[in-house]
Amino acid sequence: MNQQQQFAIDYLREENRVLKEQLGCRRLRLNDDQRRRLAAKAKRLGRRILAEVASIVTPETLLAWHRKLIAQKYDGTAQRGPGRPRTAGEIEALVVRMAEENRDWGYRRILGALSNLGYPIARGTVANILKQHGIEPAPERKRKTTWKEFLSRHWELIVAADFFTIEAWTRNGLQRFMVLFFIELSTRKVEIAGIAPAANGLWMSQIARNLTAADEGILSGKRYLIHDRDPWFTAEFLNMLAAAGIKSVKLPPRSPESERLR
Repeated sequence: MNQQQQFAIDYLREENRVLKEQLGCRRLRLNDDQRRRLAAKAKRLGRRILAEVASIVTPETLLAWHRKLIAQKYDGTAQRGPGRPRTAGEIEALVVRMAEENRDWGYRRILGALSNLGYPIARGTVANILKQHGIEPAPERKRKTTWKEFLSRHWELIVAADFFTIEAWTRNGLQRFMVLFFIELSTRKVEIAGIAPAANGLWMSQIARNLTAADEGILSGKRYLIHDRDPWFTAEFLNMLAAAGIKSVKLPPRSPESERLR
């Protein structure tokens, strides 16, 4: 009996080889029912015997199909309800706008305003929306000033400064020069403060003297100088401006305003 079974197994193996030769390089595509039937039979044999007899797919694939078959048996997602619906985009945008435009509004104040507009939502929903958009609670929000608010409040008193380079032909050939310029935000007036082959501390100190000594210069009557974190804006340069009542305001690292000034 065992010999006859072995002959039958040998025949089935050879039959599988012939069928695979008929397929050639074409990929064998199985449907879900065929995968299920093969996986159920493969599990009974085990990995060692499968390595000897499986010819259509690898033993690992067959056993993976069986694990997926078991997982589907205990998958209850089809029986679950739709769950809690996501807050409508219109309400979410309204919550963010209220928090940004009214920095002292807490959760209750926002809830009251939404209720008056016909949007009754829970306090936790408001808290989650603000958290997702990186907006702090009212006490923290009230103590901090955003970059946009600072610019709008002091627009008339702000001057920005930055460098750019130019290439010019000289007796020594093509040479690069550094140009320091200032721009008055309220009027967009631009003033060139100096041009030099290289910026250094002594040159910047002289620029500061020129700017603070002139009564009709671009910094006259201003309170803030916006600039990036370039080391050419030395401590001595900034201290001389501070002595004239002009406060240094460094741009946030990698801020869009820094790129815009360039």
